[in-house]
Amino acid sequence: MRLPDRLTRPARAVRRAVLARRRPLAAVLAAAAVAFGLQATAAPPPRTVPVTVAARDLPAGTVVGPGDLTTAAWAPGTAPAERPDPVGRVLAAAVRRGEPVTDVRLVGPRLTEGRPGLTAVPVRLPDAGMAALLEVGDEIDLLAADPRAGGAAVVAAGVPVLALPLDEEPGVGGNGLTGRLVVVGAAPTEVSALADAATRAFLTYAWSG
Repeated sequence: MRLPDRLTRPARAVRRAVLARRRPLAAVLAAAAVAFGLQATAAPPPRTVPVTVAARDLPAGTVVGPGDLTTAAWAPGTAPAERPDPVGRVLAAAVRRGEPVTDVRLVGPRLTEGRPGLTAVPVRLPDAGMAALLEVGDEIDLLAADPRAGGAAVVAAGVPVLALPLDEEPGVGGNGLTGRLVVVGAAPTEVSALADAATRAFLTYAWSG
């Protein structure tokens, strides 16, 4: 028995609509299947560890502040083992942007790492302009001169410059002494003579070699 047109007409309309949209629908379903497959097989992102690094180029002698630092993601096993909090400490050498601020970059006992047999000794050179000619890594002979009696004597020979901290006021230290603070690496046998010369004589230097 043939159904009336008023009953079959909606069914035919639905069939035509499904047939007209079959290809776009199939394409959408195929794309969704590919996307789900890629998501399922994609490797998880690599693990990282946060490392404190310089946010900008920092010169030697900088007192490190929070704004000088940022955090970078490093692969496990590649980050430096020693990572102290550098805020408030003085840089012994320049640090480039993105470089970790490790303990060997800070003024302190670790300055002599890699230099066995040396002790880090801070001395103040009275002539700040003369001290400004130095760079970290220079090797110098420190001489004690007596302006009244004349003459000079070497008190520490071939000592490396380990750090050049910046004073709060150029040419004046915290105790009112003029000059520029320099940290050198001296042999233990030279430390006493060096400390004595720094307080009793005019301390100057000459480049070694």
